[in-house]
Amino acid sequence: MTSPHTPVDTPERVALRAAVSSFAKGHAPGGPQEGEGAAELWAEAGKLGYLGVNLPEEYGGGGGGITELSIVLEELGAAGCPLLMLVVSPAICGTVIARFGTAEQKERWLPGLADGSLTMAFGITEPDAGSNSHRITTTARRDEGGGWILNGRKVFITGVDKADAILIVGRTEDARTGKLKPCLFIVPRETHGFSHHHIPMELAAAEKQFELVLDDVRLPADALVGDEDAGLLQLFAGLNPERIMTAAFALGMGRYALDKAVDYARTRQVWKEPIGAHQAIAHPLAQAHIELELARLMMAKAAYLYDAGDDAGAGEAANMAKYAAGEAAVKAVDQAVHTLGGNGLTAEYGLARLITAARVARIAPVSREMILNYVSHQTLGLPKSY
Repeated sequence: MTSPHTPVDTPERVALRAAVSSFAKGHAPGGPQEGEGAAELWAEAGKLGYLGVNLPEEYGGGGGGITELSIVLEELGAAGCPLLMLVVSPAICGTVIARFGTAEQKERWLPGLADGSLTMAFGITEPDAGSNSHRITTTARRDEGGGWILNGRKVFITGVDKADAILIVGRTEDARTGKLKPCLFIVPRETHGFSHHHIPMELAAAEKQFELVLDDVRLPADALVGDEDAGLLQLFAGLNPERIMTAAFALGMGRYALDKAVDYARTRQVWKEPIGAHQAIAHPLAQAHIELELARLMMAKAAYLYDAGDDAGAGEAANMAKYAAGEAAVKAVDQAVHTLGGNGLTAEYGLARLITAARVARIAPVSREMILNYVSHQTLGLPKSY
C-alpha cells in the first residue's frame, strides 16, 4: 500500500514521511529491535535529525511539532521497527522542558534529546494510584538549603536502564491551601536514594519496564521544571503529546500487520483464486484499513491542535485519537493473524508478538475506559460516578 497522507501534510511533511519510511525499511525491518540493534537504530535516527524534529532549532531540533514527531514514529512502526522511547524522551520530556524549562535546563538537556545522545524517562504511574493521578503519593518537600527531597514509588516506567535522567511527577504542598499539587522534577539516574528494578513483561519490545523507588532523594532547587504553582498545565503539556504519540505507535503497528496480511492474501492460493479474492478475507482487511485511516485523521487533528497551542482542544482530540488508534490496531493485528492462519503464529511472519503489543495501546498511558470517562464528562457533560 502507498504511504498515507493527511490534509495537514505539507510538502515538508510528505518528504519527512517518505524519508523516514525509506530509512526504516532499510534498517532491519520485521520486528522489534533488540539490544545493539535498537541502540544502533536510535543513534542513526538521531544523527539524521528524526528524534528531535519537534524540538526548537536553537537547541539542535527540527523546529517542528508533535505532528512531525508522530510521522516519524508511525513510519518507523509501519516498517516494523518502532522506537517506543520516542513517546517518552523527545515527546513528553523534550516538550515539557522546551515549554517550561529554564534556560539552563534547556541548554543542558534539549540538544542531547534532539540528537539522541541523551534520553530521559518519564515517571508518573504508581502502584496504588493506577489511572487516578490524583492519588499520586510521591511527595517533594523543601530542604533547609532550598533544594528538594523526594520520596515515593513508580511502576511501569519505560527505558530507565538506558535513560540519563527521569522526569518524575511528584506532589508538593500548597502553602495557601495545604493541598497537594503536581510538580515535575528532573532526577538523574545515578542520584543517591534513587533505585530501579526491572519488571518482567510478556511483551516483545526493546524497551524494558521498571519499578522506581525514591528514598529521600535530594535534588537541587533547579531540578524543578517550570513553575511550582502551574500544576496540571505543565503536566498535560507532556500527557497530551504522550497520547498523540501512542496513537502513532499503534497506527504504525496496525499498518505493519495489515501490510503483511494483504501481501499474504494477494499471493496465498489454496483454491482456484488467491484467498484475498474471497470476501470473508477481503472485507475484514478493508474494514481494518478504513478504521486505521479514520484514526490517523483524528491523530492529525490532535497534533494540529496541540502544535497550534490549543491545549484544551488537543486534550479532547488526543484522547480520542489514542482510543481510536488503539482499537484500530488491535483489530488490524487480530485480522492479520487470522488471515495467515497457522502462519500468523510463526516467528517467520512476526505477527503473533503483536497480539500482546497491540493491547498496550488500549491500556497505556491511559486505559480506554478512562478515555470514555473523559469524553462522557468533558465532551458530553454527563455527571461523574467517582
